[in-house]
Amino acid sequence: MSDQPSPELTVAILAGGLSHERDVSLRSGRRVAGVLRDEGVRVHVLDVDANLVPRLEQLRPDVVWPLVHGSTGEDGSLQDLLGLLGLPFVGSEAAACRLASQKPVAKALLRQAGLPTPDHAALPQSLFREVGARTLLAAVERRLGLPLVVKPAGGGSALGVTVVERSEDLPEAMVACFAYGDEALLERAVLGTEVAVSVVDLGDGPRALPAVEIVTDGPYDYDARYNPGRSEYFVPARLDEARARTVQELAVAVHRELGLRHLSRTDMILDDDGVAWFLDINVAPGMTETSLFPQAAQADEAGVGELYVALVRAARRS
Repeated sequence: MSDQPSPELTVAILAGGLSHERDVSLRSGRRVAGVLRDEGVRVHVLDVDANLVPRLEQLRPDVVWPLVHGSTGEDGSLQDLLGLLGLPFVGSEAAACRLASQKPVAKALLRQAGLPTPDHAALPQSLFREVGARTLLAAVERRLGLPLVVKPAGGGSALGVTVVERSEDLPEAMVACFAYGDEALLERAVLGTEVAVSVVDLGDGPRALPAVEIVTDGPYDYDARYNPGRSEYFVPARLDEARARTVQELAVAVHRELGLRHLSRTDMILDDDGVAWFLDINVAPGMTETSLFPQAAQADEAGVGELYVALVRAARRS
């Protein structure tokens, strides 16, 4: 616990909602609430349902911390609502959330800025019906090669994500992907070290927290992310100084280019040549017991409690 408790602060944490990531969101909310309460902050955890607006209007919290993952939690909708209610909140503003939450849009913007991201194609389900799945997938394979990664264009927690190594497995991967969204992102797979770098911006510019290296028994899927035992984490990542600086610089550059605020987490692959490839950006990163942002915060010199309170204070000033 920090030396400066914050009894004057009242924070409403938004968790739950109706997305596929509801359970993760609720766990994130409980974890952050516990940390803030230990720091002397008054916390209310609210579900995103029909009672949300009346509860917020009744509470009038000093700060709202949206921890709803996927769909309305990260696509700018919830942020627009909080703006309409005149409530300051932790995290990026609505416009930046919209850019970041759509993976093909974020990748296009970052590539235009000169940042490395794997070649890809973004294809809606309707196009497969119009031109035929077989010919379309054949064109994808010719252009991007194998292995490739199939993922929904929106959403998170690796839901609907498949690494495809054989042509015959591609149709099944598309079916799994379209179960979570109407647009698929097909991306050339990059081999190397999987790294996540969180960024915080407390008002004096973004800075990267220690990188987290992920080693997984099999794919880093939903089960591997949230059920202990499937994945091993190294914080800080086992990288030499130059490569550690490379991944941190990429995360800060992504945060800046997309106009993000307060906090973010960039997922990337560091290849054998030392090139860090952008994969995804999270504007509302998970905060569960196995999530990557809290692990990075724990390894930071400020520590989790002090950092979370600082984020709340930064949001209050925004």
